Amino acid sequence: MIIEKLTRSRRFMKRVSALLRYLGMVTLGLFFIFPIVFLLVSSLKPEYLVARDMSSLMAFIPRDISLKNYFDVFNEMPFHRFMLNSLIIVGSIVSIGVLVNSMAAYAFSRLRWKGRDLILGIIVASMIIPFEAISIPLLLEVNKFNWIDTYFVQIIVFIAMPLYIFLFYQFFLGIPEDIETAAKIDGAGYFLIFFKIILPISKPVIATVAILNFIQQWGNFLWPLMVTRGFEVRPLPVAMQAFFGMNPRIWGDIMAFASMITIPVLILFLVFQKWFVKSVASSGIKG
Repeated sequence: MIIEKLTRSRRFMKRVSALLRYLGMVTLGLFFIFPIVFLLVSSLKPEYLVARDMSSLMAFIPRDISLKNYFDVFNEMPFHRFMLNSLIIVGSIVSIGVLVNSMAAYAFSRLRWKGRDLILGIIVASMIIPFEAISIPLLLEVNKFNWIDTYFVQIIVFIAMPLYIFLFYQFFLGIPEDIETAAKIDGAGYFLIFFKIILPISKPVIATVAILNFIQQWGNFLWPLMVTRGFEVRPLPVAMQAFFGMNPRIWGDIMAFASMITIPVLILFLVFQKWFVKSVASSGIKG
């Protein structure tokens, strides 16, 4: 009888614990989703409702919905040009960065060469250095090469990143070397092994790096502001700052502008969330 009561008590406590966990996750989810809902709903409201509802719960309730604010953005500045600039810059950084960072990490995880551990330690240590600390020296360097006001100067600086090299390195360490040994016996070299064997089973970490890099670079503001002078090659975050500073300040249009910056990030995460979660939650061979 006592054992039965203890069993029931344990089951009850497990259910209560599970319920509390679910409530906590729902609360946390709502906490993060509310700003996005507020942004999207406000972007569809007329200006007088945006200003009136901003400080109340009515801000989350859509009323008098229209796309006028979005059309206003395109009429007031060349939004399509800024979007194209961001896609070119961020797309180049992410795609080239995945290749460069993964190849560097593979060299650190598999090749044996003098000074490898020292250089890897320096790379890991450099993750604590904020970009702001080196931005001025970098600006002086790129100015010598006349790279100012180009796509190239906004791309080249962010291709090789210590954090992403380390993420790839940790992932590659979890891949058994027996797979590569068998390929070497068949005559495959390091490049063939890397592109034909390692990369195809590295989709989770590739998705993780791509998402993190995309989010970081999509919202990058300081460096593009420093190295661009005109609107021809400026990305969306710098354009957003200019749009926010226009007079009169129309909050509905600002919300529409911010929504069009946010939506691509949400789409990217929804597309790759499977691989992102798998990379974080799993270990060993991932694929």
